[in-house]
Amino acid sequence: MVTLSLSMVTFVSAVFAVYANPLHTLHARQGFTALTPSEVASFRPYTFYASAAYCEPSTTINWSCGANCDFNPSFQPVASGGDGFDTPFWYVGFDSTLNTVIVAHQGTNTVSELEDADFTLSSLDPTLFPGIPSFVEVHDGFKGEHANTASAILSAVQLTMSSHPVTHVTMVSHSLGAAIALLDSVFLPLHLPSGTTFRTVGYGMPRVGNQAFANYVDQHVTNLNRVNNKEDVVPILPGMFLGFHHASGELHILDSDAWVSCPGKTVHQISRGQFLTSTQAKTMKTSHVQQEMLPISSKATSATMMALMME
Repeated sequence: MVTLSLSMVTFVSAVFAVYANPLHTLHARQGFTALTPSEVASFRPYTFYASAAYCEPSTTINWSCGANCDFNPSFQPVASGGDGFDTPFWYVGFDSTLNTVIVAHQGTNTVSELEDADFTLSSLDPTLFPGIPSFVEVHDGFKGEHANTASAILSAVQLTMSSHPVTHVTMVSHSLGAAIALLDSVFLPLHLPSGTTFRTVGYGMPRVGNQAFANYVDQHVTNLNRVNNKEDVVPILPGMFLGFHHASGELHILDSDAWVSCPGKTVHQISRGQFLTSTQAKTMKTSHVQQEMLPISSKATSATMMALMME
């Protein structure tokens, strides 16, 4: 079995840790809404789907990637691709339990890849995104990554919808993959039948576009969840001073491991700052790496994930 990156170890453990940290013990925070244990637990299938996106396409097309696949046994893969280098891995299929098409993209496994990226903003491709105004701009690198797979993803989603009685599509990914998933959530509704419903679950999602893009997402993208872990640095990249802004929909995992829904477009507690000290930056990098980027063998992945599920 190939080596892969386990995407959400701390995130999955938070699903269980929340039971040891009752939500009623949280101090009241104006505007924040605490999630119930059942609401937190409902994210578990999507956690494993996001983690499975780090597996080789040869395993996701057969749904044989170990614990990350085993947790969602009703998933029926339709297509997979990517090389893990120039094009991140991806897969599409149908979950008969959730009654949804699943679209997942591999993330990046180092924070430095996002820090060192070209933070240029540019308009969306009018062929892929017909009717989107030119002043709606996104990260040029994210746009390029999305374009590499857009046609294949659309074809796979259309094939899945024609093969199964489903009208719901869920995009779920982590980090760079979450950025691509957000672009999918704008792209796919422009090409799929009216009446199709959508959900986007992004873990550790960076900022993807400018204020006009964030506004467009808020107006047109339904059911968006951005799950951020403690002081993870990636959700505040690229910086607002470069013109990047988040859409709404943040769910934040607090230091207590409890989850809260945050109003507006900001990242809880940490997004207001435009500049960080080196110590702060190091702490925030650690949160992202510990939560979502532990490179271990597939055998260890299976053992670790199963241990978490047994807690």
